[in-house]
Amino acid sequence: MRTAHPVAGRREWIGLAVLALPTLLLALDLSVLYLALPSLSADLGADSTQQLWITDSYGFLIAGFLVTMGTLGDRVGRRRLLLIGAGAFAVVSVVAAYAPNPPLLIAARALLGVAGATLMPSTLALISNMFQIPAQRAVAVGVWMSCFMGGMAVGPVIGGVLLENFWWGSAFLLGVPVMAVLLVAAPLLLPEFRDPHPGRLDLVSVALSLATILPVVYGLKELARHGWRPLPVLAIMIGLLVGMVFVRRQRLLPHPLLDVGLFGNRTFTAALLVFLLNGVLMGGTFLLVSQWLQLVEGLTPLRAGLLLVPQAVAMIGATTLAPLLARRFRPGHVMAVGQLVTAAGFLLLTGADGDRALLVVLVAFVVASAGIALPSALVTDLIVGSAPPERAGSAASLSETSGELGIALGVAVLGSVGAAVYRAELGPALPAGLSAEAAARARDGLAGAVTVAGEVPGTVAGPLVDAARAAYTSGLVMTAAAGAVLLLGLAVVAALAFRSVPPYAPVNAEPAQPEEPAPTAVQH
Repeated sequence: MRTAHPVAGRREWIGLAVLALPTLLLALDLSVLYLALPSLSADLGADSTQQLWITDSYGFLIAGFLVTMGTLGDRVGRRRLLLIGAGAFAVVSVVAAYAPNPPLLIAARALLGVAGATLMPSTLALISNMFQIPAQRAVAVGVWMSCFMGGMAVGPVIGGVLLENFWWGSAFLLGVPVMAVLLVAAPLLLPEFRDPHPGRLDLVSVALSLATILPVVYGLKELARHGWRPLPVLAIMIGLLVGMVFVRRQRLLPHPLLDVGLFGNRTFTAALLVFLLNGVLMGGTFLLVSQWLQLVEGLTPLRAGLLLVPQAVAMIGATTLAPLLARRFRPGHVMAVGQLVTAAGFLLLTGADGDRALLVVLVAFVVASAGIALPSALVTDLIVGSAPPERAGSAASLSETSGELGIALGVAVLGSVGAAVYRAELGPALPAGLSAEAAARARDGLAGAVTVAGEVPGTVAGPLVDAARAAYTSGLVMTAAAGAVLLLGLAVVAALAFRSVPPYAPVNAEPAQPEEPAPTAVQH
């Protein structure tokens, strides 16, 4: 007997709009906080260490709990976990908005990270279950990713308006009405999916997964922030060693926390690798470009954010276009073209040290962002589509974890490359008259050089700032050139790794699939 996958109808597409709500919110939350940080720090009296934990605790806990929450959704039900996470996110957002001191705000941000970790895998896994025809699923994933990018684009604008008219806590209250709508609409529009034979949740594996991911993310962030030091390197090594123990345990358990057997699928593994490396390149480059706009061009955070809106719009357009192109051409070929377009954008970025540098950087970043969006949408679809329905949560969590680690790794590695070039270029160009202590602070980074310039006579300050900005731009140029070479290699990898994946068939031409002897997921 043969049966076709069900075609998604009106209810599924309206349900997709509901699933887009938490995705949009998480993107807004990430971009708004950076604008609110100065005012909340002044109001609460947060020192520099507390400020770091206010921003980092959220990301640490999201990255740490993604694997656990993805698998937990497979066990207890993806819609149920989504509703639990949405309710928790709304309550803790209120706590964060009215936090009277930095420790409580840090704790609230950490809890928001745990709640946020339930949202992304649940939404992506539900999409894979609701849209079972590849052509429809690819479009749905593209819409889902576009919402995240759209949130990043409008976040600075919304944050600027809120902070000009209200207090810093209003930035956290954005999540309350969004989650309220989700809590009402989800039970009406979203089906429930779960593994019918999930087994017991292994708490030892949960602890091992946290002990793997948290030290690695911490180490990468610290390397990006302070350069190569023993403690973050040791943290990464400990995380990797615990990770080996975690993988060994998963192979022995009858019901593992993470199904490592998914990596036996070459398409799945190759898609994760491409997703990780794209995150490395774009995460690190976004950091360098955003700092270049503010520290070299002297733009305010709000204006810099507004100038990056076209970049987000380009990503939204390319993400939407990718599934349509994959109906006419092989997905691997579409991905390879996207990598080549991104490489062209990186090559344009090497002109940041020439005339009309601001225009060159903005155009280059729009081109690179449009190119990277083409493979991103299709790779995410391949990751969740390669897993069986009862393991969609695990696949979605691996996709999200890969993205988080890619961005953290990109910030650390590309940030370190840019910093090394900066120090090498600035050293010989430092003006005379600086003390050894001031010269060391200037070599530590462009922000440090600008601070030193405010403390020395004008005859020294001007040449120092000019030399520091030129050195930083050289770091951006060198990083972009190296990224372009890596992207050419990724284009070859995408074309070869996914050469067996055919173009998406039209919905009305979807071939029938063999009927399974027994159901693999419970659907309500």
